[in-house]
Amino acid sequence: MWRTLRRQGVLGINRRNACYTLAANDRARFPLVDDKLETKRLCIEAGIPVPRLLAEARLHVEARGLPEALGNVESFVLKPARGAMGNGILVIHGDGKGGFLRGERLVSPEDLAYHAAGIISGLYSLAGHHDVALVEECLQTHLLMAPLSAGGVPDVRVIVYRGIPVMAMTRFPTERSGGRANLHQGAIGAGIDLASGRTLFAVHKNRPIVRHPDSDQPLVDVPIPEFERVLEIAVRATDRTGLGYIGADMVVDAVRGPVILELNARPGLAIQLANRAGLRPRLDAVDRVLGAPDTTWQQALPVAERVAMGQAFSSRSAA
Repeated sequence: MWRTLRRQGVLGINRRNACYTLAANDRARFPLVDDKLETKRLCIEAGIPVPRLLAEARLHVEARGLPEALGNVESFVLKPARGAMGNGILVIHGDGKGGFLRGERLVSPEDLAYHAAGIISGLYSLAGHHDVALVEECLQTHLLMAPLSAGGVPDVRVIVYRGIPVMAMTRFPTERSGGRANLHQGAIGAGIDLASGRTLFAVHKNRPIVRHPDSDQPLVDVPIPEFERVLEIAVRATDRTGLGYIGADMVVDAVRGPVILELNARPGLAIQLANRAGLRPRLDAVDRVLGAPDTTWQQALPVAERVAMGQAFSSRSAA
């Protein structure tokens, strides 16, 4: 089987780690993407949209003050600054009486503070280290994607290699995923044609799927709003990191348009399943055009030109 996968250009985890995650990424720069506060700072400096920061708690005593500070906020997201895979994230809505709801379940102020304290203690951080509890604005699902969102907000992931976008997918929440857009928690992944900005295929729990299990809406040939802008922002944000192999996660907000959620130096490989295509032909195409790895590509080529190159590589690999 591995020979078949190799012929199809599928990138395996060992090769990803050895040839891209470690070879293209300077480990000294990992904190720029492992810490969401650092990523947010980089993007704000570059004028790239990010979710607004409503509050943060670095100490347990500060966690105890969050419920009172957030009592009048209509909705917000509580998350760890150094978390991964969607763990530790709570989407909270106000009940109109100063209380909090997660879905239809009431969350007491004590439970909210306790969860924030767990984040600070490192319960969800990458290495189990002390962390920061962030509270961000709750982004709103774009009208075109609303029928495919079950209790959550869909996001878009773009893999950017040496400053060129090479593959993308959107992740639709389901009731099974609890409104979260993480595939391992039950969300749907749909590959996106970089040239047209429309979904190509979809997978759910690693199996092909053509209609959303909750709404019965079709998942294929769905247009992603402002997709050219999505690709542009993904490239600009990854440029700020100086890292060569990155996954950029975004939400197309109903009001603000594409917004960077986070950057990931170790993006998963399921994006290949969602696209029914391997990453290696596109990564090899980038290396052939740019030559030996260096960092001068960021200054030498305009963002629009690099986006067009990625769209061309995508079309050739699909031919």
